[in-house]
Amino acid sequence: MNTTEAMKKMRELVDTLNEASDAYYNGQQERMSDYEWDAAFDALKKLEEETGTVLEDSPTINVSSDDTQGLKEPHEFPALSLAKTKKVTDLVKWASDRPIFLSWKLDGLTLVVTYDNGKLTKVVTRGDGHVGTNITHLAGAIHGIQKTIKEKGHLVIRGEAVISYEDFEQFVLESGEDYANPRNLASGSLSLKDSEEVKRRNIHWIPFTLVYTEKTIVSWGEQMQYLRDLGFTVVDHEVIQTPSYENISGVIDAWTKKVTNHLNPYPVDGLVITYDDTQYASTGSITGHHATRAGYAFKWADESVDSTLDHIEWSCAASTITPVAVFEPVELEGTTVKRASLCNISECERLGIGAKGTVVSVIKANKIIPKIIHVSKIEGKLEIPSVCPVCGQPTEIHVSENSGTKTLKCTNPDCAAKKLKKFKRFVSKGGMDIDGISEATLARFINEGWIRNIGDIYRLNEHREEIAQLDGFGEKSADNIMASLEKAKTVDDVKLIYALNIPLVGVDVARKLLNAEDLSALVEKASTTEDTECFAYIDGIGSEKSSAFVKWFHDEKNLRDYQDLLQYLTVNKTAAEAVDDKCKNLTFVVTGDVHHYKNRNELKAYIEAHGGKVTGSVSKSTNYLINNDVTSTSSKNTKAKALGVPIISEDEFIAQFGE
Repeated sequence: MNTTEAMKKMRELVDTLNEASDAYYNGQQERMSDYEWDAAFDALKKLEEETGTVLEDSPTINVSSDDTQGLKEPHEFPALSLAKTKKVTDLVKWASDRPIFLSWKLDGLTLVVTYDNGKLTKVVTRGDGHVGTNITHLAGAIHGIQKTIKEKGHLVIRGEAVISYEDFEQFVLESGEDYANPRNLASGSLSLKDSEEVKRRNIHWIPFTLVYTEKTIVSWGEQMQYLRDLGFTVVDHEVIQTPSYENISGVIDAWTKKVTNHLNPYPVDGLVITYDDTQYASTGSITGHHATRAGYAFKWADESVDSTLDHIEWSCAASTITPVAVFEPVELEGTTVKRASLCNISECERLGIGAKGTVVSVIKANKIIPKIIHVSKIEGKLEIPSVCPVCGQPTEIHVSENSGTKTLKCTNPDCAAKKLKKFKRFVSKGGMDIDGISEATLARFINEGWIRNIGDIYRLNEHREEIAQLDGFGEKSADNIMASLEKAKTVDDVKLIYALNIPLVGVDVARKLLNAEDLSALVEKASTTEDTECFAYIDGIGSEKSSAFVKWFHDEKNLRDYQDLLQYLTVNKTAAEAVDDKCKNLTFVVTGDVHHYKNRNELKAYIEAHGGKVTGSVSKSTNYLINNDVTSTSSKNTKAKALGVPIISEDEFIAQFGE
């Protein structure tokens, strides 16, 4: 390749990589996989070395920037990136026989958090490493960022904002929004203005570097302990006192198994080694946008295998129908792989996915997730279904206003797949407690057409042999599910009502309803009455909850599904009847510690069992405030005195109302 051709190729690579990085850091549709990005980056670096030329916007000398909207703020200390390698020998050479720490290279969005005089003063995104965006207004919505700490000096901490795989899957299922991976969701979330919306995403901030403290702590390991002592949950790490090839390889292998065995809840895209001697680390030079001794990133060399596409399976969860590639089984990272999610229609178009016979290259991204990274031979044309695979109703292609991502949606509001969240509550521990049926399992069974209503869950025994044949299940899993279903055929009435997912009716409301009337009477009245407020007379229910309960059973489909379900169940009555009327027509408020009862809940249960009522706040209708500190000047005592409500101790309560 002559110089002109090399320069042209470099320009193409720089533009492609920068566009992909912008999408990567700003929550947009993924332009290329990490595998493809690394390959293009390495190709660019090689051309730069051969020509002796580096373009001014080359990603080899510039930190990729997030474009989060908001007030831009310069970093007090530049947030430079780490040099990367896939060779253990490079790590050994870099360590230079000095003690090092190995930790996760978390895959999220870097945030720099500053404290002064024990109070949080600012949270800034990494940006281009020199200037970031101030998102302090979102601090309360991000787990791990404390508002106050006991250290009163100036403190600067760098950490990663990440979303766990479990929380990512939960959010995508419930919201119907489309994100390629947890990091994509995390970066997109931090551009939002509404902190309540950000809080829904369950973002966790995990410190990985103590950038500055007024204390003298020269050991990186001691710095991490110092942050832990301040209440932070820091990145997992392990010391390697003698960083030989054997020792580093051994630790990397052990940490890699944590990834492949799904022992780490957060996404990672490699490992980081850091000198324990932070003073030595600070003496390094700056090369491009790397501080040469600040740390070294190790990235796994992805193993790529070619396979032949058999078909595209369209999997429906919530409102989104996701394409899943099913191909000839291949061995990857010690496991057999034959399925990989393609995320959405845009990803299929980017890769050029065709029909049966298309040749695809597959990896396990970051050692975990099967992913198609390349199509080398296209056969036929991808057929996008015009009807939902679950309910058979029409589909439509939805284009995101923000990212332009194309996704397939089911248009049927009553599609069984859209009831996934309700089915999840039904099988949950608080509901029917059916062990072994997770949300992902429910979604799988719904897509197989086995679950369309709640009664179908108890008819899964009809599909026992088919369940055993599903990928990831087997005979033992099928037997465990059957045993759990059998066990869950006996249920308490309170748990059954909760499991039905009736709006506004949780465990407490269910218990109050059942304290007033038994289950059969409740259902009979709710399904036949024209008075939606017929249960409003019950303490703690009111017109709104009564109406929600009545309307649910007035719905013919709900009532039919409930009656269908009952044929499989033995329902135990748990609602307590008053033992006597010692506390009848009396309202109590309980505050402070108790000594004779195990806890306040036990005292509350005693009062209710003897005909009384317990509320959370003192009012004119309160008869007694129970507080062992009778002379306290607390707000409840003060209000009780103002209203003339008697304040009694636990001993006085027992003397007057006890056994």
